[in-house]
Amino acid sequence: QVQLVESGGGLVQTGGSLRLSCAVSGHTFSSFTMGWFRQTPGKERDFVAAISWTDGGTYYPLSVKGRFTVSRDNAKNTVFLQMNSLKPEDTAIYYCALGRGGVIISTMVTPHEYNYWGQGTQVTVSS
Repeated sequence: QVQLVESGGGLVQTGGSLRLSCAVSGHTFSSFTMGWFRQTPGKERDFVAAISWTDGGTYYPLSVKGRFTVSRDNAKNTVFLQMNSLKPEDTAIYYCALGRGGVIISTMVTPHEYNYWGQGTQVTVSS
């Protein structure tokens, strides 16, 4: 059974940093993509970052590019999202997700591309 467990959320002031972690277990995939999404009440889940587990290729939307960095530790089966220069509009529940691999990573930007999801972790940025 595939399990994704996020951690690292919390409250931070504008301009601060947080590092989210997502521990992945229970799968046998050799090629897959890990994504990060975020969601606020009443809105759809928005793409934040993606990383190819095999070659480490990454992709970001313009809204976070240059501020957020996604990385992975293959040995620990963990993916990270380093978030710097945080803004109040970054406030949301952040989810990690596992999707298919062997694809052009810039196509992995919608929730329906991912089959497995974590429970989410709250990030709040105060002004």
